[in-house]
Amino acid sequence: MAEPGAGGRSPEPPVQVSIIVPVHNSECWLDECLKSVWEQDFKGTMELSIFNDASKDGSAEIIEKWKTKLEEVGVSVIIGNNDSSQPRGVGFAKNQAVIQSSGTYLCFLDSDDVMMPQRVRLQHEVAIQHPNSIVGCQVRREPLDSTERYTRWINNLTQEQLLTQVFTSHGPTVVMPTWFCSREWFFHVGRFDEGGKGVPEDLLFFYEHLQKGGEVFRVNHCLLLYRYHPQAATHSVLEETIWNHRVRFLEDRVLSSWTSFTIWNAGKQGKKLYRSLSPANQKKVSAFCDVDEKKITKGFYTYEESEERPKPKIPVCHFRDASPPFVICVKLDLTGGAFETNLDMLNLKEGMDYYHFN
Repeated sequence: MAEPGAGGRSPEPPVQVSIIVPVHNSECWLDECLKSVWEQDFKGTMELSIFNDASKDGSAEIIEKWKTKLEEVGVSVIIGNNDSSQPRGVGFAKNQAVIQSSGTYLCFLDSDDVMMPQRVRLQHEVAIQHPNSIVGCQVRREPLDSTERYTRWINNLTQEQLLTQVFTSHGPTVVMPTWFCSREWFFHVGRFDEGGKGVPEDLLFFYEHLQKGGEVFRVNHCLLLYRYHPQAATHSVLEETIWNHRVRFLEDRVLSSWTSFTIWNAGKQGKKLYRSLSPANQKKVSAFCDVDEKKITKGFYTYEESEERPKPKIPVCHFRDASPPFVICVKLDLTGGAFETNLDMLNLKEGMDYYHFN
């Protein structure tokens, strides 16, 4: 009989799923979060990889308590710490938690959120079939009445819209705390930006993922309780920073292949988009379109800040008289269906004739 590996023991099979949890001053949510790891019904091998980023509260004690409980049920726990006085930020903490883990797949979980028992099992099944993908899921928002439009958007996007609606102000079409992907793919994309506070590390990773040909899927079950509260890291990112990343990504992915296009919205948002474009892409704007009679009657928009002489004048017309393709700068789900009805009337295909940038 052949000898097993060195020391007379067979090598341990690799862990199938690492649950990645960055922690910073999370004591009021952490119990519930880690209990939800303990309650997973996944039958494969799991580990919890937690990185405590300079917490000053009781987070460390809660982590130690759950380490004992989780290891009793066969879930190994790896704990990393940043012991300095200042946190290094969520991008750094997530990267460290990934680096110290060993699972074939990574399941991201924020320390203030709670997983449903079937989350790891269902997302793992999809991720195996789609190795170069980020797999998300539907969510329940807590408190229920916070960010209603955003939550509807997260849960109701079609499979096609997971790729076409990546330019909207809502950010990634599958939200970060629901991400599940293979370790190999994560390192192929290249880790999170570690710029710290104010950096939209999830959006930058998501865009890089798409640039490298990554796919996006969503398990159509509510597998996460997604908390909304003032301390969330999201609130530290400036809207202007996100706007600039979105504009560059739109220019790169869409406008580079269009020879001309119409901006749908002759108001503040549409004009802001026009001013944010590179000079070459500004020249491609054939018109603004709108439903507002006042704007249409005025007839054109003059770009006053332009160095050009004469200054660029862009026509403004009714949306029915405008030519596709469109970049749409109208917020969805806000006009009681009026905007959506107008758009449907034109029988256009999203991702070909128009993209939302709202």
